Amino acid sequence: MSTPLQSARALLKAEAEALAELATRLDGTFTKVVDLIAAHQGKVVLCGVGKSGLIAQKIAATLCSTGTPAIFLHAADAVHGDLGILQAGDPVLLISRSGSTAEAVRLLPLFRSFKSPIIAMVGNGQSPLGTQADFVLDIGARPEADPLGLVPTTSALLTLALGDALAAALMTKRGFGASDFARFHPAGQLGRNLLLTVGEAMQPIERCAKVNASSTLRETVITMTAHPHGAACVLEAEGKLVGLITDGDLRRALSRGIDLNSAKAADVMTRNPVQTHPAVSLGEAARVMEDRPSQISVLPVTDAATGHCLGLLRIHDIYQAGLV
Repeated sequence: MSTPLQSARALLKAEAEALAELATRLDGTFTKVVDLIAAHQGKVVLCGVGKSGLIAQKIAATLCSTGTPAIFLHAADAVHGDLGILQAGDPVLLISRSGSTAEAVRLLPLFRSFKSPIIAMVGNGQSPLGTQADFVLDIGARPEADPLGLVPTTSALLTLALGDALAAALMTKRGFGASDFARFHPAGQLGRNLLLTVGEAMQPIERCAKVNASSTLRETVITMTAHPHGAACVLEAEGKLVGLITDGDLRRALSRGIDLNSAKAADVMTRNPVQTHPAVSLGEAARVMEDRPSQISVLPVTDAATGHCLGLLRIHDIYQAGLV
């Protein structure tokens, strides 16, 4: 008898294999569906019931956020007034693992009356939905991966993944880029990171700790205490950045027994530190700080042409930007 951990691993392995197999199933029909949706001037209607309905809602949300207007229509509610959301010619994506869900099948003639192209996302191409739809996106008939083989696990994952694949293909077809994504997500962290720049979020140099290379560590500590942004900029007389001292640099220096009165900033500073510039997006700055073996929490901001230090950008500034 399997242990809970073995069951979990077996499920994930089975689902991973199913996803890999699904990638090989995409063919010309998938391309035709992408072309159809991309050419339509209105919206796409996602329709399902039960778990398929939940997946349909998520696919509709993903399509909307990536440039394809879409809406969810509950298959049971459609015949009780919600069919009014449908406009003539709107493509309809019907989702059903079996392809024979009664609530979905009975809608076929109604959708036909609206002259709506019908796309069936099913696990059985020979089902009522599969044989009567204009296009069939077949997720395959693989068994469910749960211990009983009954719970919508593999089928739900494959349907969701196929919806994501459809959204990705439409993004490519439309030339949907990062600026478009930001336009649809102005209030989220992702959108702010794409829309806002380092110059809009950084701490200006006037509010930052500044020392020169010959300053003592005691002077540096006092200056950093007065301007607690996590680092001190080590500048030449004309304001050009030559180094950076972080709180971590000070802790490591003190743990080595360094003398605060005799040691100089130049003894502990990082020369030519990683830098960013005012025009860089917050998202790119975050990647510079986080996508590295040793993450950093503060970046000096410099003028790209002159190397003059303009301030500091903390990871906290990125997450706080646009919230107030």
